[in-house]
Parts: sequence; C-alpha cells; structure tokens
Amino acid sequence: MTMIGPLGFAAPWLLLGLIALPVLWVILRAVPPAPIRRMFPGVVLLLGLQDDDQITDRTPWWLLLMRMLAAAAVIIGLAGPILDPETDDRITGTGPILVVTDASWSSAADWRAEMQGLDALLSRAERESRPVALIRLTDPQPPQFQAAGVLRSRLTGILPEPWQPEPAQVERALALLPDGNFDTYWMSDGLARGSRGGLLDALEARGAVTVFESPRSHYALTPARFEDGHILLAARRLRPGPAAEVTIAGHGLDPAGNPAVLVRTPLTFDQNATEAELELNLPSELRARITRFEIDGARSVGAVTLPDDSLRRREVALIAGNDNREGLELLSPLYYLQKALVPTADLLDGSLTEVLPANPDVIVLADVATLSPAEQDGVLDWVEKGGTLLRFAGPRLAASDVSRDSEDPLMPVRLRAGGRSVGGAMSWGEPKTLAPFAEESPFFGLDIPADVTVASQVMAQPDPTLADRVIAQLSDGTPLVTRKREGQGQIVLFHVTANAEWSSLPLSGLFVRMLDRLAVSSMPARPDAAELDGTVWQPIRVLDAFGNVRDAGTLPGVEGPKLLVDPLGPNLRPGLYQGEDRSLARNVVTAETRFEPVTWPDGVPVEGLSRPQETPLGGWLLALAIALLLADVIASLALSGRLRGGRPVAAALLAGLMLMPVDSRAQEAAPDDGFALQATAEVTLAHVITGDPRIDDVAQAGLFGLSEILFFRTSVEPAEPMGVDLETDELAFFPLLYWPVTPSQPTPSPAAYAKLNEYLRSGGMILFDTRDADVAGFGAASPEGRKLRDLAAPLDIPPLEQVPQDHVLTRTFYLLQDFPGRYNSRDVWVEAAPPDAELVEGMPFRNLNDNVTPVVIGGNDWASAWAMDERGNPMIRIGSGFAGERQREIAYRFGVNLVMHVLTGNYKSDQVHVPALLDRLGQ
Repeated sequence: MTMIGPLGFAAPWLLLGLIALPVLWVILRAVPPAPIRRMFPGVVLLLGLQDDDQITDRTPWWLLLMRMLAAAAVIIGLAGPILDPETDDRITGTGPILVVTDASWSSAADWRAEMQGLDALLSRAERESRPVALIRLTDPQPPQFQAAGVLRSRLTGILPEPWQPEPAQVERALALLPDGNFDTYWMSDGLARGSRGGLLDALEARGAVTVFESPRSHYALTPARFEDGHILLAARRLRPGPAAEVTIAGHGLDPAGNPAVLVRTPLTFDQNATEAELELNLPSELRARITRFEIDGARSVGAVTLPDDSLRRREVALIAGNDNREGLELLSPLYYLQKALVPTADLLDGSLTEVLPANPDVIVLADVATLSPAEQDGVLDWVEKGGTLLRFAGPRLAASDVSRDSEDPLMPVRLRAGGRSVGGAMSWGEPKTLAPFAEESPFFGLDIPADVTVASQVMAQPDPTLADRVIAQLSDGTPLVTRKREGQGQIVLFHVTANAEWSSLPLSGLFVRMLDRLAVSSMPARPDAAELDGTVWQPIRVLDAFGNVRDAGTLPGVEGPKLLVDPLGPNLRPGLYQGEDRSLARNVVTAETRFEPVTWPDGVPVEGLSRPQETPLGGWLLALAIALLLADVIASLALSGRLRGGRPVAAALLAGLMLMPVDSRAQEAAPDDGFALQATAEVTLAHVITGDPRIDDVAQAGLFGLSEILFFRTSVEPAEPMGVDLETDELAFFPLLYWPVTPSQPTPSPAAYAKLNEYLRSGGMILFDTRDADVAGFGAASPEGRKLRDLAAPLDIPPLEQVPQDHVLTRTFYLLQDFPGRYNSRDVWVEAAPPDAELVEGMPFRNLNDNVTPVVIGGNDWASAWAMDERGNPMIRIGSGFAGERQREIAYRFGVNLVMHVLTGNYKSDQVHVPALLDRLGQ
C-alpha cells in the first residue's frame, strides 16, 4: 500500500491516469458544444449561401472543469483510496497469517469489538494478499489457509462457546498446527490458563506472535447460595481498580407467566477489591419465580448463574376446596399442613393460575374436587415437567364424580362413590390403624404410633394397577396413600382429610415425616458424584456464551457423575438439568473457578482490540463521478435549449429526496382502571351478562332494587349494580354474582372457568336462577335446567342440599322459612352440612360451623321480584293484590339475608345470639 499523507492506495499505479487529464482537457476544449436550434421562418432566405470564414464556439470552462473532476474521481476511486489505514509496523509481514482465538465465555463480553478488530486486520491482509487461516481453541478444527476476503465474509458466523479451552482441546489445537512458517494473531480472552505455554512456544517457533485482548475488567457471578433465609451472591472482577458498582438483576416469570425482571439491586466493589458479596432477602413467592441472576450489561455467561433446587427450600402451594372457614382454626383444611411445612418449606399463597407461573415444587389440593379445563391442563403440564401434586380427600371429593367411571388424569387411582366411615357414631366398627410400610414404599422404616387411627376414608376402585400404586395402607388392607408417576413428576393422594376430621394422622409426628419422605417439606443438599451413580439427567435449559437462556431441545442426557465432575464442553453445556425428583444447575463460574488475568511473556507484543477506523473512499468518489456526469448531461441539455420544465422537475426531485419515512410508535394506551374503581368504591352487586338484552335488563333492575332495599333497611350502602363479562372482567371485586340461566347463553371458556373456580374458593357466591319455578326439580328436564347442568359441570361445587330449616341463611337478618321470587318454590339448594353435624340438646340450631355457601341454586326468578325503576316502583307484577306484594316483600327479605350472609358468614350461627333468637321465636 502506498501512503500519501493520511490516504493509502490499494492500487496506486492507477493514479498514473491523472497524467492524461490535461490531454483530455485539450480534446474537450476543441470539441464544440451542440448547436442551439431555434425555429425562425426567415432562415429560408439563407439557404444555399456559403461562408468562407467559420468560427467554432467553445465549451464553457466550468463545464470542462466538471468533466475533468468526474474523470479524476473515477481514476482515484478505482485506485482504492483508504482514509487512516492500519499502518502498525509491529504487525507487518508478508507470509501467511494464522488467527488463534480463545472463543471462550470470557471472550463473549467483548466479542463484537474482537470481531471488528479482526475485520480490520483481515482487511489489511486482504490488501497485502496474505492468506489467512482460523482456529478456535474451544472447538479446534484443522486450519486451512485461504484468501482473507473469504474469512472476512464468515466473521458473522463465528461465535464464542460457553466454556473455556480445556488442556485436551489446546493439545488438539497444537497437533493441528500447519507446517511451515506463518505469523500468528492471537485473540485472547484475558484469563490465565496454564495450558497456553506449549501452544505459544510452538507458534513462536513458526513466526511472529501478536496478542490482541481487551483491557477491560471482566465480571463473573458465582452460584447463588441460600443461607439463613437469605440469598447470597458473590461477584468477581478480573482486575483490581477503583471502587465500582454493578447491577444484579433477577429474572423470572411474573404472575401472568411473562418473562420479567423481578429484582434489581446494586453491588459495590471496594477500591482494589476483586470480590464483592450481596445478601438478598426476598419473599418466598418472589424467590420461587426467579430463574436466573445476572450482572446487567456484562453480556457473558460467566456473569449469569442459574439457581437449582439446592438454592432454596421447597416451595409448596396450599390450595383448599374452601379455605374461608370462619370457625375453629383447628378445623381448617390447611391448618396442620401449614404447621408441618412452615419450619422447612416456603408456602405460596394464591390461586392455581397465580402459583403455576412460579413453578412451585409441590402443589397441595386439600379436598379440591373439580378443576376447570384450563386449570387441569396447566397442572398436568406442570406435573409432567417434574412437579409433585399432593391431594387430600374430604367431603367434596367423596361426593363428587371425579375419577369414578375412568381414572382422572390428576388422580392416582379410580375412586368409589361416597366413602367409608369405620369409627363414627353411626358405624358399628372401630377406627382402623395403619399397616407397616412395605419395603418399596417411600415411607419404609418409619415408626407408626399406635394412636394413629382412621375413621373415614375415600375408597379406591380395585383394578390391575392399584397394587403397584399403594404406598401406605390400613390394617385391613384398604389404601391410605396412593401414588402414580406422570412424566417427570408424581401425583399422590391421601385418602383422608388434611385435618383431623377423618383421622388422627395430622396430629402425629408421622404426618410430618411422611411429607418429608415425599420430598414435600425438605430438599436434600447438593449430592456428590457417588450419589448420582447410575442416573441420567436431561438438560432442560442451556446457556450460550452471551448468557442467553435457550431450550435444550434434543440434546442427549448426561450421566449423573459426569454432570458434577466433567468439565464443560460440547457434550456438557452450562444449564439446568432435570433428574427424577430434582434439578441441578451447571454454571460456568463456581467458587473454585480460577478468575485471574493472563500474564504474557515480555517478548510477545500485546495490542488492544480497537484498531484504527479505516474509511474506504472509493465508493464515495465513484458516486461523486456519477453525480458530476449527471450534472454534465443536465448542463449540456440546458445549454442546447432542449431542457423543458427544468424547475418543476428539479423541485419534484428535491421533494422526493427530502421525503423520508417517519418511524412513529403509537403510545400504548394505559389500561382502563375505571371498571375496577367503580366496582370497589362501595359494595357492588353484579350479574352475569347472558347476551339476552331483556334478561340482562331485568337482572340489572333487580339488583338495583335489592341495592335500594339494602340501603334503606341495613347499614350496607351498595353502589350501582354492574354487569360482568366472564371472559374479560375481574370477579374478585363482587361479593355476589347473580347468574340468570338462559338456554341460549354461551358456555364460558376454560380461562373463564378458572376465574370462576378461584372466585368460589376465595369466598364469593353465585346465585344461579333458572327462572323456571324449579318445575323440573333442580334442572332435570327444563331447557334452563339442562343448561345449568352444562354450565356448572366444570365448576368446583361442593355437595348440595335443600336449605334446611336451621341454615344460617334463614336468620342472617330476617327470620325466614320461604325464599320466593316471582315464583314461590321452597326448593332452594345450598352447600350441604357436614355429615356429622348434630343437634345438641337445648340448642335450637345445629352447630354447623358453616362457611358462606359458594352457590345458591333455585328457579324463583328473584330478579323480577326485586326489579325497580328509578322512582322505586316495582317493574314486574307479582301475583295479585296483597298476597302478591307480600310475596315481593319476602323476596326482598330473602335478598337482604343473602347479601348479609355473604358479608357476615356464620356470624348468626354464633351461640351468643341464641337468647335473642329464642326470644324472637317466642320460645
């Protein structure tokens, strides 16, 4: 390359063409411009005349100068001019060049700068016609010398690997070195490794070696540790220096299941310190959602760490069929589970749709019978990926049809209808004890206290698979605990309740030890290689060199001992690996990883990655030449008078050049909070929109009338009633949903059923009204009744019974025995009382300890009886005369009792009200 000031020329001999420019000037000067043509009739008189003296006009000087500049631009552009080319004498040479790159995880942080620097070096080699070959130490392949331009075209496809060069790989690279002499450009990752010495000596024996590495201090993050309820993170930097601050980000899934940054906190390195520690105190729900920690902006897998099961205690989600029990805490279905798990596990609260994105280790369903299709699909997918579903029986499960005719996907066995009571007041038998645990049972070896007995249980349906799925049984051989494997997870069923209603098992220490054996309440420490002998671990997610998490796809499994002790490489990538009952993470950086800067011998020159920014000017000069030639054409046409409408054309061309596409982004509309604000300003009653305008209008007017009655007769001051769309609206804002059933209304989607089930489990009430006077007997034959059965099938509805005379609904505000609406039928259905609820002598009511019944079902068309216009006048006639108005009054009172029941629960069941109630009853 020939240098002229800051310019270099790849083909300087072409500049000799500039010598011809004066000759070209003379030639163009001698050639006259094209004559101007004018239409003039008198020119006919001049035809035939001859002029002996002719004077040739000359081309204007400015037009000649424009043509000379165009010719000069073409000549200089073809000579390959380059502004500020690479001129470092230390990397000069004439022979082949071998590019050696570490291409490790540490290289990823500066990979773009490394490739830009390598591109500049290859550009110089291309100008000097030096052949180039490339070898990556993390994946050595036989190098082949070829034109530098070929390698430059492949640079975008060359990527680092998420591991460091191991000694075996460096030895292979040494064996693959080509024969003969060549210079070496070594693109270093900056980390010290003892395996470099032999390769460096071999390269220096073949020619000059120049090292290129970044002077920046790289950062690394060691695996997170869980100690004393805190997450401990340790970060390192490659070189000491002034105090610096980095940001640690914890990534995971938000409650909606979308990837998000869940925590972001600074970490400070003291002056000259190479290590810093951070202590995070996160709620268990948030900690359970975190899938990786990383140093913001590091762009290296070394700055990313994946947590596994050894980081944390087990996350257990507890969900009850009805956890709104307002009686004794000891009767809560989750009380004993919470006491057993709090010391050793993190408990997650929320609905199924809320806890599934957190990917808990265990989900406990206590007497939950029916799941919506969306919930069932989500739980089944979670179990197949390694989750443990732990189910407990109870009255709801015993009274349901779940796993009766065929085995439910989320049940380990088929169940018989009803259940078995062996020790109650109505049973001749005695409570059963537990049989010794079999050797193949996970409970084998546990001592069984003599006072652990079972009075009631749900019975398994005998079939060929039952014996293999029983892991605990009673002394009479009936199953107590059954289990089945599903994908990588398991489904376990305790055939008794989670509280002490059916057995004394939850009262014993055996209960805690059984949960521990099922890996519910504790997680073993990180295993050693011997413990994993004979196991195969399947990769779930792997990391690339830049720290990006990717699905493992079809990568093969890894043997257990190799997973712990083998170095990372093509056959063992950093990532998360799943075993039979837990997961393990292989991170690039561990507490034992050597993280020190490399020290090169004094005779080896070390350069930075940044190279002088070369600017090729050939394209710009050729473009200038084309522009000048176009201007020459336009000027020639103008001088000859052949250009018409020049100004309009020029103006249009200028406008077209100035017209550029505008990149505009519409602002995302903020979510409309008006619905939530309106629903939560006061107590608000709501009705389900059916799609029938007449029915919806009557429902709105009915709830308006009931709200007016509540306002004038009670302390409840409801807001304007609202209609809700089950698909889009939030239901948790409303204590009561009035659902008029029509034969033509659409069936809700699985997502809507999931919301409805969560609404029922969290204490909400739905009043189903078939509006058919219950003529079919709880929906046996009428179109509305059949539609009700279809609508209610996916809902988790407990066993029902007709309202008993001593139900709390008969006395929450008014003393009632009938519940009329537009029609007067006594058949109203509510949640059934417990089988053991008995009337105590001297008490007028049974001590039901009942919750708010999640559903009330009837067909009396209550909305028509409640309906009022804005003036407070009834809208729909009820009966005739005084009897009709009396029926409407009782309908209002039933509505008041219903709302008060939702708002106060079993308040009226408290025995402190017995004297007042006896006085009201005249007893």
